Amino acid sequence: MIEKILTVKNRAGIHARPAAIIAQTSNKFESEITLSKDDAAVNAKSIMGVIAMGAGYNTQLTLKVEGPDESEAASVIEELFESKFEEE
Repeated sequence: MIEKILTVKNRAGIHARPAAIIAQTSNKFESEITLSKDDAAVNAKSIMGVIAMGAGYNTQLTLKVEGPDESEAASVIEELFESKFEEE
């Protein structure tokens, strides 16, 4: 299992567009991918789950990836956060 702390760097936070990008990207992988904020964990493959977390600017989320392609999945999702979901 891979676990990383990711920070929401885009000013608008995770709204519908970034949530869709996260879910679409996560669905390309076989691994189980979860995002956690405080005590709540959601399946990163679910757009509604990701939106429901209410992750605003500078929020720290814990990414957990477990499965056969976990290394690649974690890297790709981390890059989405680093690129600010290409919004800025």
